[in-house]
Amino acid sequence: MSVMIGIDPHKLLHAACAIDRSEEELGQLQVRSGPRQLSELLSWATRFEQRTWAIESAGGLGYLLAQQLLGHGETVLDVPPTLSARVRVLGSGRSNKNDANDARAVAIAALRSRSVAAVRAEDHVSVLRLLAKAQLDASRARSRACSRLHALVRELVPGGIRKEIVAGQALQVLDAIETVNATQRQRLELARETLEEIELLDVRMKRSKQRITEAVKASGTTLIDVYGIGPIIAATIIGYTGDITRFPTSGHYAAYNGTAPIEFSSSGRTVHRLSRRGNRTLNHAIHMIAVTQIRHLDSEGRAYFDRKVAEGRTKREAMRSLKRQISDRVHKHLVADARNK
Repeated sequence: MSVMIGIDPHKLLHAACAIDRSEEELGQLQVRSGPRQLSELLSWATRFEQRTWAIESAGGLGYLLAQQLLGHGETVLDVPPTLSARVRVLGSGRSNKNDANDARAVAIAALRSRSVAAVRAEDHVSVLRLLAKAQLDASRARSRACSRLHALVRELVPGGIRKEIVAGQALQVLDAIETVNATQRQRLELARETLEEIELLDVRMKRSKQRITEAVKASGTTLIDVYGIGPIIAATIIGYTGDITRFPTSGHYAAYNGTAPIEFSSSGRTVHRLSRRGNRTLNHAIHMIAVTQIRHLDSEGRAYFDRKVAEGRTKREAMRSLKRQISDRVHKHLVADARNK
């Protein structure tokens, strides 16, 4: 008998519920998160010979458990939280919000949905995602530190630092400041500490970029052949896309990264609007590619952008069209890379 085991993962415990093909409940279990979580779940599930595991947010709280199950040869599905929540809300008689019902909703969602993806073992895609996220986190931390430094210096020097912060130039500005009271001395001390933080982040980002460059080169991807894609953007796209084969067409991929417009239709009137859905990290990466192409007059992207503007589109609409074209081309390269492995 084929059995679907749904798991609602949490930081402190995991709730499991097993159902058959007719959605009849076969058993429930709660295990504490810890070294014994895997052995307890497998021991409980031994009575279900033909079993499939469905974990809500297998890329989030359920990531480690999903990878542990994969390591023991189990089949694991990743259920989006929105899908399991929809099952719970629409289900009759079991709509209460608790761990047992959540686990059952996860199992039903995996059993009935055709779009649930199988979890993959960690590979070079996981490495690139880790590196890309680390680079993104460092970049954001540097931006926050630069904003703090701008604010501090502006209260010490009229106009503050007028340009983008470069560590060497910022140090010269701070050295030239003469304080006249305790408040200014404290503010200057904080500015120097913030500058030291920026310098450390610069070193960290430089080291991170070197690792990303090596990892992208080792992956053998052809994404870097696209105008405007460097190692960091390539790592971001590969890492946050995951398994490209889960997208049947380039249109599905465009919907996932938010470059496909959303249709709003009513009373025979059809309007397509900007999509705010999808993976925003991927959308930002594609946006940066489009900006780079538009800035260079000799690129194909700039020629496409100019052609759309000449057809009567606004610059914003032309940018959206260009981003969709880039998304399609990225999808084509990722599919080719997957076939050549």
